[in-house]
Order: sequence, then C-alpha cells, then structure tokens
Amino acid sequence: MLDTLNPEQLAAVAHRGGPLLVLAGAGTGKTMTLAARVASRVMDGADPQRLLLITFSRRAAQALQQRAGRLLHQALGWGATQAPPELPWAGTFHSVAARLLREAAPQVGLHPDFSIIDRGDAETLMGLVRDRLGLAQGGLAGAAGQSGQRGGAAERDTGRRRFPLPSTCLAIYSRCLNTQAPLAQVLNDDFPWCAEHEAALKTLFAAYAADKHAQATLDYDDLLLGWWQLLGDPTLAAHLGQRFDEVLVDEYQDTNRLQAAILQRLKPDGQGLTVVGDDAQSIYRFRGAEVGNILGFAAGFSPPATQVTLARNYRSVQPILDAANATIAQSPEALPKALVAQRPGGQRPQLVNVVDEMAQARHVADQALRWREEGLRLKQQAVLFRTGHHSAALELELTRRNIPFVKFGGLKFLEASHVKDLLAVLRWAHNPRCRLAGFRVAQLVPGIGAGTARKLLDGMQGATDPRAALQAFAVPASAALDWATLQLLMRGLADAASPWPGELAAVQNWYTPHLYRLQPDSAAVRLVDLDQLQVLALASRNRERFLTELTLDPPEASSDWSGPPHMDDDYLILSTLHSAKGQEWDAVSILNVIDGCMPADMATGSSAAIEEERRLFYVGITRARHHLQLLVPQRFHVTQQHKYGDRHLYGGLSRFVPAAVAGCFDRLAPAAPTAIDAMWPVGARPEGLQLGRQLGAVWD
Repeated sequence: MLDTLNPEQLAAVAHRGGPLLVLAGAGTGKTMTLAARVASRVMDGADPQRLLLITFSRRAAQALQQRAGRLLHQALGWGATQAPPELPWAGTFHSVAARLLREAAPQVGLHPDFSIIDRGDAETLMGLVRDRLGLAQGGLAGAAGQSGQRGGAAERDTGRRRFPLPSTCLAIYSRCLNTQAPLAQVLNDDFPWCAEHEAALKTLFAAYAADKHAQATLDYDDLLLGWWQLLGDPTLAAHLGQRFDEVLVDEYQDTNRLQAAILQRLKPDGQGLTVVGDDAQSIYRFRGAEVGNILGFAAGFSPPATQVTLARNYRSVQPILDAANATIAQSPEALPKALVAQRPGGQRPQLVNVVDEMAQARHVADQALRWREEGLRLKQQAVLFRTGHHSAALELELTRRNIPFVKFGGLKFLEASHVKDLLAVLRWAHNPRCRLAGFRVAQLVPGIGAGTARKLLDGMQGATDPRAALQAFAVPASAALDWATLQLLMRGLADAASPWPGELAAVQNWYTPHLYRLQPDSAAVRLVDLDQLQVLALASRNRERFLTELTLDPPEASSDWSGPPHMDDDYLILSTLHSAKGQEWDAVSILNVIDGCMPADMATGSSAAIEEERRLFYVGITRARHHLQLLVPQRFHVTQQHKYGDRHLYGGLSRFVPAAVAGCFDRLAPAAPTAIDAMWPVGARPEGLQLGRQLGAVWD
C-alpha cells in the first residue's frame, strides 16, 4: 500500500501521537499522503467511526474516502465487490458543525428543526432587517454619525449619508465572526468607508441575530460559532474530544481564526491532530482565511508539533519550479520550502512584453494555436488573470477568430430562482418559523402578495402551533383554490411518516404548474435542474440531511444560466487565479503581470494584502506543467478610476518579478503588427486589398 510513497510522505503517514503539520507544496501529492494516512490508521485498528476528516468541500472528502478505500483494498487483498469502510465523519467544517449542533440542539437552546440558510438568503434577511430599522434612509445611521448631536440641520444631513448595502453588511458581520476581531478593527482594516456607521451596524447585527433566533434559522457563520460555543462547555468539549481519536484537516492554510479556535478546543494538547496545507497557497483572506494559523501551528503546542515537508513536485518541470521558488522566496513570512521537480528536462518560462492589451490578446490567441499544432489540445491550456474583466479583450479576440473557450464562473445552482423556490417549500415544511422560506413560498400562489404573506407569517410567528395557524389562515377568494392545494401539500410534508425522497417529488409536482406560469419561456430548461435535485436526493437519508448538504455544498452550475451547448470537442480555459487553485494544465499564460493588476490596485493597502497577492501569483505559476508565459503589456486601460479617469496608463513590470525572479525567465517581445495587420489573422488579408499596387498603377 505504501510502496509508491516517497520518504517524506512515508514519514507523514507513519507519525503517531502528538500534533502533526504536513507542509505540502504545490503538486507534491498531499491528497495521496492524507488518504494513505487514513488508510494506515484503519489498518492499525482505528475505528472509522472515530476518525474526523475535515476538508473544504464535500467532493474533496469523497475523493479522499475513495482513494483511502482503494489503498485499503490493495493492502488487504479485498475483492472488487468488498466495499471499503465508510468514514461517516468526513465533510466540511460547516457540515460537521451542522451535524453536531443538530445532535446537541436541546442542550444548547436550539430548536431541533432549525433551518440553515445560504449566503443569498442571509443577505436577503439582512436587507429586510436593515429596511425595518430605517437604515437605508439614514435612520440609526444618522444618529450614529453624529453621536451627541440630535435634531436640526446636523441630523438631517446625516440622514442623507450612504449606508452600506445588505451584501456589505453581511460581509462585515461575517468577517467579525470568522476573524474573531472586534467590529471597530474590522471596519478600520477592511471597510474604512463604513467606519462612521459602527454604532448603527452593531444595532443592525443584534437585530439580525434576533430575527434568526426567532425563526429558528442559522446562517453559515452561525454553524462555526455554534460549534465553537459548544466546545466552550468543558463537559461537552471533553466528550467531543474523546469521541474522535484522530482529527485530520486538509487545506489548513484556508482556515480562519474561528476554525483554528475550534480545533484548539477540540484537541487542546494536539494528540491525534493532523493538519495538511501550504502557507504559500493561502489566498482567501477576503473570506477571513488567516495564514498565521499554519505559520504558527507548530509553535502553538508544547512541545512543538512535528513538521513534515513535502517538496518533491510531480507536476511541473524544474525551470517553472525555479520561478515559483524564487517568487515565494521574496516573501518575508513564508515557511522554508523549495520545490524539486520529479519530471526531467523542461523549457524555461517566458516573460512576454507586448504593446497593449490588444497585442496581448493577439499573442495569447496565436500562442494557443501554436501549442495546439504542437499537440497540446486547447483543454490542456489555460489563460489566468487576477480579475474577471482582465480577459475582456482576449474574449473578443477569441470570438473574432472562432477559437472556442470556456470561462470559469456563472450563476451558482442555489442562486437560480426555480431551485430556491423548490427548496423554500421543503425548508418551510421542515421549519414553519422560517419567515424567509414562508415569504417566498406564499407569494408563489396567484393572488397572494407581499402584504398577505406578511400577515400570514406574523400570525404563524405568534402562534403556539405555527402549522395549525398556516392551515387556518384565510386568503382572498381569488387565491382560495391554489391556496388549498398548498395547504394540502404542507399537511402531507408535516406527516412524520412522509417518505423521503417522495416528499421532493410531491413538491415538484405542486411547483411545476407554477413554474410554467412564472417562467413560460424557460420552464422546460429549468425542470432539468429540478430533476437533478431528485437524483441528489437519493444520496440523502432524509429531508433535513438533504437540505443541509445541498445548502453547505451546492453544485456549481444551473440551467438558469444555460446558453447554446458547446458543440466543439475542444476549448481554451479562461479562469481567474482564485478559481484556478487546485487545477493544473500543460500550458499556462498569465495576463497583465504589471503593477495595478498584479498585485491588484485595490489590494495594496497593507503588507498582509500584498503578501497574499504574491501568494496568488505563486499559485498561478504552479498551475503549469510544461509551458508558462507571463504577459507584460506596456500600456493598459483603466476604467473609472478616481485618480486617473478613463484612460490608458503605462504599466511597469509587477513588483513580484524583481531581478531574482526575472532571471528565471527568457524574455520575448513579439513584433507588433500595424493597425491594418491587426484586423486579420496572419496571412488572411483579402487579396483585393492591394492599395499600394493599385495607386502605383496610376503612374504606369
């Protein structure tokens, strides 16, 4: 089972006892190492029920289980029909928290049927509370902005001040919880334009939390906060700590302070705690990730945690790794680690100087076709960029030249209106105090508007039995027939004997006519998503588990965003650097490697932000297996910048490519075409366009 592992991987697998940090560089086989460690512990006799495996996506947890299962099959000589042992406690931080809180709900004052809302619904609820408090029109914000002043011109002036939008309010709220930092510090560091509203934001957040409690509803951040508070009780903390013999955490560099605090409370002495990650790939500070968690992990225990460094890279050739190593060596806080290629040979990467963004687009398109002719399919190539709009000129060039491409991004599954409608019915049936779900579902009935829906929900909120209040509610005569159908559905879903996943089928049967009424032009396409929900439901034991898993780890795409199907069997990959993490391609081009774009001009407010931009650049470099090009336009276009206006600026090579890094690259400066040449691909100028020859003929 272990004969394919290198010595460092074997050391990580064989470690027993105290805390372990596996510092795994890009492309060094961390997934195999972690899976082998799980399999090894099971081989030692560890109970799979007592292994807690935490990843950052359900798919990653499933992949680790499958790989560990294959290793166990090999080691034990099992036949193909023998299923590997399940790891029931493998999942994300949020999904594990949801399960533990569901178990302990009565002990910690939670309703056992609490609902979990996604970011979109949390933003909606934040907006409703914001409006109720009058903050959109000044309201408390005006009072907070003039502490000590009341009435007169001063208060009228503050009432006209801009208050943060619901999305910004939710981001501030989330940052405070996940970083465990006070509101004043978060505002000062990350939202300085909102600092004057500190007092009003405190009032808003308290009201938002009260509304969630009244509706027996938790958002993503509440799950982590609840788990952390659960572990604050010494008795419960001891019980949970003893429940899991081993705790293994993947992508530890992406944890925030609250997640690190949860692990510290769960395993205060570090016994049985293994974390795997790479400080050089910590790029999610905007989500609250704290690179200091992994940088300070070993020193957080006494004696310090054992550290095993994986530096043998199985992805890239050495010239590319030389550039990556030189890049991260510029960071003052990186843990020492130099990647060594296991692939022989390799070409040096290139720094490509171009005139402007249009020349950059032409070069990238030309190079993609050249690599294709050399045997690299377009799917094996990727063009990466810091921000989505950086690829605009390239997208136009690719479209003009009929080069198919796919850009990572789009509407998420749970953001599609038809999916939200269906799940709202299930969520309301499971938790009738969830006003967000009820408000959405009630208005699906023809003849019921916002006013009637609020009246219904107010009555349910104050009732001892909200389900009975729903059944007794009288609606306008125009809505009576459709309302009776909904009441019948809700009675069926409230029955404890209601079968799963038959409940979902019943909801879809009720909703389908409404979908055709509300979305007549796209209902048939949207039904594809609803059918997919039926398939996903088969993997869940019950309605509560289905709602939790789908909310915490939804599918990526939705038919609500569908366009014409890709008829090409090959296409170029376009992706932001953040979306590229975890991916790899044979050839990679990185656009706009100039200051203002790399690092982004909005991310240079602090040394911590700049260092994260450097790590993001490093992630881009380490995606390439064989070929890497960095594009450096001499001029680039800036839109609606307060300082510069809408104009072209001269770009300087990124500060992340000083002489020590630039020396790892060959320099290339393609000849710039004339303005006329730029209108056609090379060799494709129309034969009739020979104006010089025609003018010369006049004098013959």
